[in-house]
Order: sequence, then C-alpha cells, then structure tokens
Amino acid sequence: MRSFLVFRRTAAALICALPLLAFSQAWPTKPIKWIIPYPPGGITDSATRMVIQKVQDQTGWTIVVENKPGANSILGADIAAKSAPDGHTFLTVIGAHAANATLYAGRLPYDVVKSFAPVSLVGIAPLLMTVSNNFPAKDMKELIAYAKANPGKVSFGSSGVGAAAHLTQELLKQVAGLDMIHIPYKGTAPALNDLMGGNLNILTDTASALMPFVRSGKIKPIAVFSNKRVPGTDGALTIAESGGPAIEGSTWVLFLAPAATPRDIVNRMSLETAKAINSPELKARFEALGIEGVGNTPEQAAKFLDEEIVKWAKVISTAGVKAE
Repeated sequence: MRSFLVFRRTAAALICALPLLAFSQAWPTKPIKWIIPYPPGGITDSATRMVIQKVQDQTGWTIVVENKPGANSILGADIAAKSAPDGHTFLTVIGAHAANATLYAGRLPYDVVKSFAPVSLVGIAPLLMTVSNNFPAKDMKELIAYAKANPGKVSFGSSGVGAAAHLTQELLKQVAGLDMIHIPYKGTAPALNDLMGGNLNILTDTASALMPFVRSGKIKPIAVFSNKRVPGTDGALTIAESGGPAIEGSTWVLFLAPAATPRDIVNRMSLETAKAINSPELKARFEALGIEGVGNTPEQAAKFLDEEIVKWAKVISTAGVKAE
C-alpha cells in the first residue's frame, strides 16, 4: 500500500509538470524578433540590447533586434501589434507610446493598451534640465524667477513635439505658471548644438545624452526631474532641492508583446527580464546611464503604463499640444 501511495504521488507530480515541460519544449521554436521603434544608438536601443543580450545568455534563446523607426514610434509599434501572438515578437516602447494615445487619439492603427500585453518595465531615466553657459540662472529657483520676469522670452528645446522632455517642460510651465517658448528639433543633437552655441536657453533630456557636455563645461546643469538624486548625474540636485516644484519627468523603457500572446510566455519573458536587470553587471551599466532598473510583473507594468497615459493626457490637453 505504501508503495502504491508513493507511486500515485509521483505520478500526480509528473502529470502536473507535463504542461510546463511541453511549454518549455514548444517555445521558442524559432528566433525571437525584437522590434525597437527607434534608430540604433540611443538610450532606448542601448538599454534594450543590454537586457536582451543578458536574457539570451541566461536562456540560450536567439533574439534578433530589428530597428523600425518612424512616425514617433508608431511604425514599429504597428508592426508588433499586427504580428502573430505566438511569443516570437516583442516590442520596446518609451514615454512616447503613452503620449501617442492622446496626441494621435482616433488616428492610430492600433490601440495603445488593447493591442499589447505588457511584459515588464525595464527602467526609468529621470530627465536632466540644463542651460546654456550664458543663461543667468544657476538653479531652478533662479530660472523660475527669470522666466517670470521675462515672459515669452525664455526658450526651451526638445527632440520633438510630444517627446518626454517636451511634455516634462510643459508640466513645469503649468505647475510653476511660466510662459516659455518651445522649440522642437529633429532629435537631441541639433538642440544640443544650439544650446552650446547660446541660441537656446534650456534643454532637458536624459543624463546619458547631456552629462558628457556638462562634465566638459559646455553647458550647465540645473536639476533632475526626480524625487531623489540620480546616479550618473554627478550629484545634480532634484528639482525640489534646486528650488522648484516637486514634479517628476522621465523617459522609460517598457517591454510589450502582441495582445493575445500566451500568458505563460509573457510571464516567462517577464521573469527573465527581471533576472537580467537585477544582475550586478546590468545594475552598474544602468546606473552609469542614469537609469533606475525596475524589472516588474506584467500586472505592474500595465498599471504603470495606464498611469503614464492619464498623466500625460492631462498635460497635453492643458497645453494644447498638437502632433506634427
């Protein structure tokens, strides 16, 4: 009888394990395609490649990156949304994905939420505000005072309409009651050139994009749009510490899959992503770029995305921002 009971327990355990065994053997059956809707070389591309390389090392999977830039990330997102939901296509998105829900309301070829299954929030990179060397303010308190004394005369640039940096500056304008002029550029590089040349007053962007020029003395740091100091910014003050309102603005990296991707696959990719992000190697590399690694569950990633859509919808509507 004892042997029979042991046999039954063993058999039951094997039966329970069969679905997991079948799942692990059945997926992936071919290389995984990873779509990045931006050009190579930026923080989105770099962070994604770092994580998926680590995931490949952990699992032995083959993951092929495809950069599909265009239309403020809409082109790449549309390709992912219409891909077979079989676990062989994933997508990286940033703050523009949340903003697009409002900027292109009723005009997107997919639904920002319903067309995708959140996998994991990879990391958050709080934005750094910098000014030209000839701009008189040295901190946020002085910048706000100067902007109020010179309405409509202070210019701020961004990498484009609806970019995280643009919307964060619009949020600052709304909260602090400022009248400043937005100058959109086609990317950060031309805006940075104008800032260093004294033709632009303010530029907000990621620490990884701006800190090399801060360290070389070509521009001045003002504050980080965060509630705490950020690694990779050489101790730059938070916006509140610098005399401004306690608001936050960041670019972030989030992984998605097509909406009907099997839950087991989404969960497995989420677990492998979190494991990669929490490795000592990636933690150090993220900190150097001013990125706070996260690596959370699909449910937590979905909640984060929902909150970002609501937050920036209010800013966009209040400012009257229109997509180009």
